[in-house]
Amino acid sequence: GKNAPAASLSMTLFTEGREQELRLELRDGRRSSVINGVEKKTGSALVGKFCAVIFSPEHLLLVKEGPSRRRAFLDGALCQSRPAFTRVLAHYNKALMQRNALLKDIPRHPELIDTLDVWDERLILFGTEVVQERAAFCKDLEPRAAEIYRGIAKNREEITLSYAPFGGAETKTEIAERFSEALKNARNADARAGFTSVGPHRDDLTLTIDGLSARTFGSQGQQRSIVLALKLAEADILFEKTGERPVILLDDVMSELDGERRGAFLQLIGDDIQTVITTTNLGYFTDDLLDRAKVVSMGETC
Repeated sequence: GKNAPAASLSMTLFTEGREQELRLELRDGRRSSVINGVEKKTGSALVGKFCAVIFSPEHLLLVKEGPSRRRAFLDGALCQSRPAFTRVLAHYNKALMQRNALLKDIPRHPELIDTLDVWDERLILFGTEVVQERAAFCKDLEPRAAEIYRGIAKNREEITLSYAPFGGAETKTEIAERFSEALKNARNADARAGFTSVGPHRDDLTLTIDGLSARTFGSQGQQRSIVLALKLAEADILFEKTGERPVILLDDVMSELDGERRGAFLQLIGDDIQTVITTTNLGYFTDDLLDRAKVVSMGETC
């Protein structure tokens, strides 16, 4: 109940060839987990155990809002497809937090500026890996998302994705060198501002429709179609990387799509992947799909 000292969330699922029991626990502000009866010290031990791709109206902000939404999409997808990335990202964020704390102290203690080198080294170490992983994921994501979008849009439009930090540097050495140079060039400005102004935490994923910014020029239907294409492409990558199809959870997915886009999208939903869709209008769905689905009205139980 409200203000309770602890809470937990449990689920039973079939994965890795067998039925498993997972539980996430929250007590005194700390998360832990239980996997098949074995207690784990952290909640992050559950990462990769249950893979799901989620779409809700809030995910339209991935296109509509600033870079942080798109970075969160990339990082969330990577944490599921490659759980080890979770640790790398955590190390980067910790180093960033420590560097920012130091930057805030420098105006009062100018002599501390030389100690930034320690945190710069850690930022470069983990940041280089973050950039490489994101870039590789985007390279895999773009053709899949573009193909799915063409299907939804009936080949009327083309989308492109671009993730090219540090001038498009590709190798580990190039990324590290350019990140190091950027940190040095921004050092004095960062000390005055009290935060780190360059790095993977400032990167963006650029989305375009026929060469124009999807954020600025995309219609509601086009923006929704892009997010759906990204999510379904993510599901495809997860299956390829893990060998198991993720569960797809779609909340109010049909609104603001025209009839053609709705029909094209429904053709992409196959029987080989568990999909849960919420809607206020069953008229959006074909009779064939409804015959194959289990339809549950609010107030009923599964």
